[in-house]
Parts: sequence; structure tokens; C-alpha cells
Amino acid sequence: MALATVLVVDDEAELLSLLSEYFGRQGLRVWTAADAATARAIVAAEAPQVAVIDVHMPGEDGLSLARRLRVEHPALGIVMLSTASETIDRIVGLEVGADDYVAKPFELRELLARVKGLLRRVQQPQAQPAQPAPLAAAAAHAPNRIAFGTCTLDLDERRLIDARGAEVALTASELDLMLLFARNPGRPLNRDQIMERAHNRSWDVFDRSIDLRIMRLRRKVERNPEKPEAIKTVRGVGYVFIPGGGA
Repeated sequence: MALATVLVVDDEAELLSLLSEYFGRQGLRVWTAADAATARAIVAAEAPQVAVIDVHMPGEDGLSLARRLRVEHPALGIVMLSTASETIDRIVGLEVGADDYVAKPFELRELLARVKGLLRRVQQPQAQPAQPAPLAAAAAHAPNRIAFGTCTLDLDERRLIDARGAEVALTASELDLMLLFARNPGRPLNRDQIMERAHNRSWDVFDRSIDLRIMRLRRKVERNPEKPEAIKTVRGVGYVFIPGGGA
């Protein structure tokens, strides 16, 4: 069985060496890069499953790299590293498509847990190439498919289909969030429930990651993300999924 592969991107040589050795002892295959250009070349050639990227690097920074990798390699899991005081970095990192973030300085075991959790999600069996997909309106009536705004979520193949029948790219965290909503239609979920059930970690009052992920999903499934009909805000609680809303 092939080893899970992780890419670590950071301009600190000591940290690269430390994480390479630590992850290697945990049974992971590790690639390292000290800059964005090297990281992109490794992703293109070696196809790692998860990339751990430091936000602050000379030249092209980690946020710019994460944005490009998300577009060019949508299945790649991305964990951002940022200093604890730089809240804006974590917010922007999630906005550009990162799946998770870890604040520096961090415990090695915490980072490992986040990486392994993301690996489990990105290693879910991928759907086999399908015949041309039916339009979402018809697909929504098929078994194990559920209307999600203007799109259709295929629960068996774990993919999102737009109204034209094309697959919509989802990050691992976005898919987890959609599956959670699909299992709880019409039920308001607070941020604690969403974090614990979809992302396997706790939420605190200063954590905007859930709101940012909801915003990203709305851009993909809502007819008008500013006036959502499928993923509605429940004031003072959290969010609720309305099946068929906005279809």
C-alpha cells in the first residue's frame, strides 16, 4: 500500500528538517520546499495528498501559493501555518481555499492530527468516470442525490453537480460540510456542532472559519449568495440547510 504523501513548504530550514523527520517517523512520505516555485514543481510531479504551507515566505507568499494550488489541484488538501497573532492570515487562507490552519508555535502532535484528519478526507474513494451527468433538476430525483441550491449532491459518488451536469470542484472540508448538512436537512446546526461533526475539532467565539466555509459554499450552490435559499443563517444559532431551496 502506497504511503500517504505530505508536502511541507516553509523558508525555515530547521522547521523543514524537523517536520520531515517527525512525519517520516509517523509513516508518511514527506517532500519539502523552501519556496513557492519549488512547491508547485513538486505538486505537479509527485502529486502529494496534503500540503502544509507557511503563510509568510519571501517572494511569493503562502497565501498566493495556496490560491494557485487550489485552482490547479482542487483535490489537494491544504493546511496553512500562521503566527497566532495574525488572525487576518487565517481568514484570508480559508477564503483562498485552505482546508485548515494551525497557529505557530504549534505542538507537533496537533499538526500531525490535523494532517491525518485531512488525509482521511482526501483519501476517500474517488468516483469512477461517469457517463455524461443528467441535468441537476432530473438528477435530484435519483436515489442518494439531493438538491443543493442550484446544484445536486451525489451522496454515493461524493461529488457536486451543477445545473449543466458538470462537476463542481470541492475541497475536502467543503465536502464534509455539505455531507453534514445533507444528513441534517431542515435542522439548525450551531457552530460547535458543525466544527465537531464536520471538522473534528472545537470552535471558539473568535473562529470565523465556519462562516468563511459557508460563504464559499454559497458562492457555488446559491443562485444569489447574498440572499441564500439553500444554506440559510439562523440568527443566534448557526446555519440550516433547506433541501431544494434556490433550485
